[in-house]
Amino acid sequence: MPQTALPAVLLLADGTVHHGRAFGAVGTTTGEICFNTGMTGYQEVFTDPSYFGQILIMNSAHIGNYGVKDLDVESDSVKINGLIGRNLEDQYSRKMANGSLNDYLKANNIVSIEGVDTRALVAQIRTKGAMNCIISSVITDIDELKKRLAETPDMNGLELASSVSTNSPYELGNKDADVRIAVMDFGVKKNILQCMVDRGAHVKVFPAKTALEEVKKFAPDGYFISNGPGDPAPMDYAISTVKQILAEEKPLFGICLGHQLLALANGISTFKMHHGHRGLNHPVKNLITGRSEITTQNHGFGVDPEAVKKAEHIEITHVNLNDQSIEGIRVKGKPAFSVQYHPEATPGPHDSRYLFDEFLEMVRASRN
Repeated sequence: MPQTALPAVLLLADGTVHHGRAFGAVGTTTGEICFNTGMTGYQEVFTDPSYFGQILIMNSAHIGNYGVKDLDVESDSVKINGLIGRNLEDQYSRKMANGSLNDYLKANNIVSIEGVDTRALVAQIRTKGAMNCIISSVITDIDELKKRLAETPDMNGLELASSVSTNSPYELGNKDADVRIAVMDFGVKKNILQCMVDRGAHVKVFPAKTALEEVKKFAPDGYFISNGPGDPAPMDYAISTVKQILAEEKPLFGICLGHQLLALANGISTFKMHHGHRGLNHPVKNLITGRSEITTQNHGFGVDPEAVKKAEHIEITHVNLNDQSIEGIRVKGKPAFSVQYHPEATPGPHDSRYLFDEFLEMVRASRN
């Protein structure tokens, strides 16, 4: 904690008030509250575009104790709206670090609060479900905070992917590579791109609302539909693009939001989860191989399991072993598949990296 911390207030939509100390930027911020149970990798989590619009509880007791490093990022800036912690540490021990978490949050204008009983707060969210909240280190009047919180839009029905997508196309990897992958960027993480480049692909990343005819000028051998924030249901432009890609009969792989968009493009509905899945240790079973894998997850929406079961042209490939939610699907008769979790896993285990191998093998086989 900083030596001269200001008082800060956290107010939840259900009227619950928590008092703590200011950390990071001084100010006021709102968003949907959610929690992550991971003990490490906080900088990668904070820069994950899928968290855009959310205020994050880090459930581990100490966050910030190994500082921050320029390379430990998944995008070009911090994407969370705010941070809640039990002990947010200003001091750090890692010699390779570029600076403290406190200075990093200040530089990115992220309002945060520490000194909160995060275990009790997480238990509350698990029971009552996700809701909006407000953090302030400049406003202490609860009635005023309630007014500002009431103005915060609900995540359900909120389209956010276009807000975090790249503004212009860019390319990664060897331009003479044997395969070319077009990435539809709805909030893609850097390590997803790196996982494809490491497997010999040349990747071109396109803004979210790019017309498929423009993407096809790149002459891609396969398509990747990225992760991202917000509700997938109102993303008509993206659903239409995925439908057009499916008609191309070229390999398609989707992760997280991309998984939900593939489902929607096949007439399968999505829904707002009670409190979502966010952490580094979610068990998933691969129904094709019968093997289980420990996965990194970050999503507040899911694919309707009943709708999937009724879709004869869709096969369920992965399920969550905690709650039996749908974690992976493939389209029968087409080279298209997706998973709800994050096989690139930064932070987290590498159990699911094989999915990138399968995708690139599918692309190369299709090309040949």
